[in-house]
Amino acid sequence: MPYPRSHALRNGRRSIKGHYYLITMATQNRHPWFLPARNARIACRHLYSPAVSQLGETLSYVVMPDHVHWLIQLSGEISKLVRIYKAKVSLDIGTTFWQQGFHDHAIRQESELKATARYIVANPLRAGLVNDIGQYPYWNAVWL
Repeated sequence: MPYPRSHALRNGRRSIKGHYYLITMATQNRHPWFLPARNARIACRHLYSPAVSQLGETLSYVVMPDHVHWLIQLSGEISKLVRIYKAKVSLDIGTTFWQQGFHDHAIRQESELKATARYIVANPLRAGLVNDIGQYPYWNAVWL
């Protein structure tokens, strides 16, 4: 079931090529589809698939059990990027499980990129999944 105001997420959404965006995509009912390692690896791999990469460069991400945070530099249309990514992950996992829509936040200054990436990468720590980020395998950042 979509959230009652999920359509409002599209209001004011603009795709500006060359700009940076933090995208958050959740699973339906926050079910932990990415808890199995196989599914988490699929979700990680498709962030770099050619069809996705032609629309945006992945700068940082974390795949959590029930959602994905993704920092990208856009080179196409943001809704198309997310639609292709979700479709590829669903196809490989074998079912459709995403919550309708996604949340995006434009990063206005390049100086905010590393702080945003740190926020993304620290998600498993804040969620109590691990005590050290080195223990969590489903994240990456270009600044490493």
